[in-house]
Amino acid sequence: MHSVLLIDDEDDIREMLEYNLVKEGFTVYSASNGLSGIDLAIKHQPDIVLLDVMMPEMDGVEVCETLRANPVTTEIIICFLTARSEDYSQIAGLEAGADDYIAKPIKPRVLISKIKAMLRRDLLNQSKNPVEVSGSGLIIDRERYSVVKDGEHIHFPRKEFELLSLLASKPEKVFDREFILETVWGDGVVVGDRTIDVHIRKLREKIGDDYIQTVKGVGYKFKENPSKK
Repeated sequence: MHSVLLIDDEDDIREMLEYNLVKEGFTVYSASNGLSGIDLAIKHQPDIVLLDVMMPEMDGVEVCETLRANPVTTEIIICFLTARSEDYSQIAGLEAGADDYIAKPIKPRVLISKIKAMLRRDLLNQSKNPVEVSGSGLIIDRERYSVVKDGEHIHFPRKEFELLSLLASKPEKVFDREFILETVWGDGVVVGDRTIDVHIRKLREKIGDDYIQTVKGVGYKFKENPSKK
């Protein structure tokens, strides 16, 4: 389950966004000012921070710079919420380290779609680095589309490789089925209900049963210590 931190001084906007995000299955934290928002970001380390630009005491640009400067929060995805359409406000936010921005008034469907796209993009970027599973002899190299186990190369068709790469990008994180389908197969692709199950079975046949765990009713996760039951 992904988590989102909302930082906005307008109560009605926070309530509207929180309602729609919770309905989509996100865990949501909320702050009405920059200082408390920074505290919550450090405490909970959410996947994404939705950050208003114009706030009293500490504006969004200052909050963004503070989060990027802290090793605990530096890798969090930050998206600005802004009613200002001037180019300079968007540039200031991106120069401060933001990943994207959404203009107000915010349409819930657009917001949810953009958040999911940012999460997919972030995971795919992370998985480009070779992933070595500690103590297992398994190395996944996204750039070369190669998997090596105990020194031996294993061939995977593209979708199997992308599924394995996604799960291994964050060991112990449970990926729900909808997110897996959107990330590996894409929003516009219609596939059967058994598609993920079939691909998981093929992965297990090639690398062993210990790596991928089924979380009943939710999805799958890649085990941090595959050799341990």
